[in-house]
Amino acid sequence: MRRTARRVACAVALAALVAGATAARADPAAAGAELDRLAAEHAGDAPTPSLATEAAPRRPVTESSPVYATLDGTQVTGFLARPADAQGALPGVLLIHEWWGLNDNLRAMARQLAGEGYLALAVDLFEGRSATTPEAARALVQEAGRREARLLDNLRAARAFLAEQGATRIGVVGWCFGGGWALRAGLALGDPLDAVVMYYGRVETDPAVLGRLRAPLLGLFAGRDTAPPVSAVRAFERALAAAGRTATIHVYDDAHHAFANPSGGRYDPAAARDAWARTLAFLAEHLQPPPR
Repeated sequence: MRRTARRVACAVALAALVAGATAARADPAAAGAELDRLAAEHAGDAPTPSLATEAAPRRPVTESSPVYATLDGTQVTGFLARPADAQGALPGVLLIHEWWGLNDNLRAMARQLAGEGYLALAVDLFEGRSATTPEAARALVQEAGRREARLLDNLRAARAFLAEQGATRIGVVGWCFGGGWALRAGLALGDPLDAVVMYYGRVETDPAVLGRLRAPLLGLFAGRDTAPPVSAVRAFERALAAAGRTATIHVYDDAHHAFANPSGGRYDPAAARDAWARTLAFLAEHLQPPPR
């Protein structure tokens, strides 16, 4: 499996790169076509747990299900994990689920991050609902698209919750649907986020929009994905450079969409392990205190 990685940081000549995600949000037909591609990637798939989701975290963790937000009177419950032996303040990470919703796979990822020394909050953008079929997941994503302001309020509240818990620095990691929303969080929340990691998901190709991104970004994508396709990923990469953002983009050439989901049918263990190692290194660089 070939892997390609390109560093993008300083400003390159500002170019006009308007397509992809920007057009999709403005044009309902384009948004529908994007959702069609996502549904095609998950055709016949189901979030069935595998042994990979049962791996123990690197150190013992404690867990709880706190109410982290109240939206128009509705309480939103997430999943919180932290190191059992933690003393003092910890860096925090928001985890945003795939189009399946907050399920056992995301809880397992929260435990893994807690085992690495983070206060990990798995958020619930679907507010208590989840899906086990692509058809149900598509319906949840369609509904979410009609209330994007509420989803952003959800993420703001989640970030504030971690800050109230004493989190020193806060990052966000998202997969699939959550990957796109991790980017959206970075654009909307600005300086309150210190790191953004997106595993595939909707990209943005307008440098003017990406200029609002303050946190460094790590993007992990699949070469055989159509949601987004590599052409859109490369346009995203160029737009980040044109906007002068600090970002690293990795494309796993032989991997498919959802390659990092051990409860999905396209799980790629080698690509997932490498992506997770890069994720941990990136989070440590931007969230963990420097060694004394």
